[in-house]
Amino acid sequence: MTLKYDVLVIGGGHAGCEAATAAANMGAHTCLVTMDMNKIAQMSCNPAVGGIAKGQIVREIDALGGQMGLVTDATAIQFRMLNRSKGPAVWSPRAQCDREKFIWQWRTVLDHTPNLDIWQDQAEELIVEHGQAAGIMTIWGAELRARCIIVTAGTFLNGLMHIGRHMVPGGRIAEPAVPRFTESITRHGITSARMKTGTPVRIDRRSVHFEDMEIQEGETDFHRFSFMGSGRPLQQLPCWTCYTNRNVHDTLRGGLADSPLYNGQIKSIGPRYCPSIETKLMTFPDKDIHPLFLEPEGENTNEMYLNGFSSSLPMEVQIEALRKIPALRDVKVYRPGYAIEYDFFDPTQLKHSLESKTISGLFFAGQVNGTTGYEEAAGQGLVAGINAALLCGGNKPFIMRRDESYIGVLIDDLVTKGVDEPYRMFTSRAEYRILLRQDDADARLTERAYSIGLAKRERYDHWMKKKTGISYLEHFCETQPVKPREINDALERLGTTPLREGCRLSDLIGRPQISIEILSELIPQLKEAVNKPENRKEEIAEAAEIRIKYKGYIERERMVAEKMHRLENIKIKGHFKYSEMQQLSTEARQKLEKINPETLAQASRIPGISPSDINVMLVLIGR
Repeated sequence: MTLKYDVLVIGGGHAGCEAATAAANMGAHTCLVTMDMNKIAQMSCNPAVGGIAKGQIVREIDALGGQMGLVTDATAIQFRMLNRSKGPAVWSPRAQCDREKFIWQWRTVLDHTPNLDIWQDQAEELIVEHGQAAGIMTIWGAELRARCIIVTAGTFLNGLMHIGRHMVPGGRIAEPAVPRFTESITRHGITSARMKTGTPVRIDRRSVHFEDMEIQEGETDFHRFSFMGSGRPLQQLPCWTCYTNRNVHDTLRGGLADSPLYNGQIKSIGPRYCPSIETKLMTFPDKDIHPLFLEPEGENTNEMYLNGFSSSLPMEVQIEALRKIPALRDVKVYRPGYAIEYDFFDPTQLKHSLESKTISGLFFAGQVNGTTGYEEAAGQGLVAGINAALLCGGNKPFIMRRDESYIGVLIDDLVTKGVDEPYRMFTSRAEYRILLRQDDADARLTERAYSIGLAKRERYDHWMKKKTGISYLEHFCETQPVKPREINDALERLGTTPLREGCRLSDLIGRPQISIEILSELIPQLKEAVNKPENRKEEIAEAAEIRIKYKGYIERERMVAEKMHRLENIKIKGHFKYSEMQQLSTEARQKLEKINPETLAQASRIPGISPSDINVMLVLIGR
């Protein structure tokens, strides 16, 4: 047994698990340090994966050779594709998971990953030698050495939990906080600050009147998270919806004096896009109702999660308010909601590889970078693990562009703009979201991942077969003629204009009322082409249809992205002394000095940098 490694990962949450498996699968001798081996990849809040833009991140993690998609499919108890009424650029998969099975599925993955050890302990001191991360000391006196260290400590660094006026140190309910480790990092010149997040009450399903709620079933079609998966083996369960009312709101308002958010007890900033129920009341005072979603925590448990009722109000106020909801009039709870404050590190102190600009070999990923969400954490963890392994091997870092992945957008936003509230990914944050669809993550990333050794040959071959199938079906639709007499009756039934003359199949597929599935029932040759792949025919047909139907939009967005690549290719780091550039505004000089961007494109995305500032630098580069 050795305590010397290539890569040390501090924290066994979603970022840590992806970082550890990625580094180990790329050949780095890796150790994952976690406080509790029985709570690996714990879903501290909702046991759900995916959602708007988050689902795209999970698909990207899978396409790169990460594990979250596979683990989610194996433990999903409800799956839905969100935003189906909109265009495919914003379709987003989401799955409710069995919380306990999710943990043990991840534990199985870790236990069977070559080159990976697990050490159950708590980090206390970062060891830095000559500006290089060298190891950690633990609370039990173990000294672990490594060439690269990845900090993925989640909400545990000086974590402080709040329920009403009660405050208890902790990183999660019933789990201890990690003191002193933040200070061992900041003494080397890295700055930290505080953020806040929260989680709702957990409810005993036996006390719920489901007859007063609306049922929300899942979907059972071919969609899933992993491109390598084959289905969802667990029993699929429904979710339920209900609403708050005026009586609920009056009860909650009566407890605001004891709310940590409003009595000055909590001073840090919480997530704007996942607000507590008390924040909703203050932000939207005219709304008489707010939707709530009651979601199962597992196949065989009575514990349920009340999505939309995050709170840190006193427990008696939470319970009294819940009982004013008809479906929850006899409610019993396992525990109330609570808020938690924790340390994070300013992500503008990082390179795009997620390595620190201050301490070589030190990486940060997950909520310690000011993000919120399992998916955002896992995506960062994967990138940090890849880059730590590459650094150990003396290779160039793995960087993803904004037009290449949501993970690339996420990391660029963090290191370029920083955060003033917990960062959550949305499709609106990506300027190239037509290129970043959930269906084409493998097309964008699998070959890149294979080239660095993370995606294995099986995954690469799996994608190449799909790629061949998509190309064949696209070509067939582009070249197959259709005559009016063959199709006009059907077109009229579908409410779309009949043909006056013959056209190609692809022209018909471009119409909003038409799909490959509909046409394959009308045109035998198309049905034969769709059925040609031995498996995955639905997945291939959907991908081909999206490419055909939205071809013009996709090509136009790709042209815009290629124009931006020109600025991405203009390297400016090390070429300017910004503090001496009087041609720039004072704000621009200060921001550029702090961020020290790699490229002109990155500089253009820094808040406060104007187009005229970019033009000045272009002129100076020309000189």
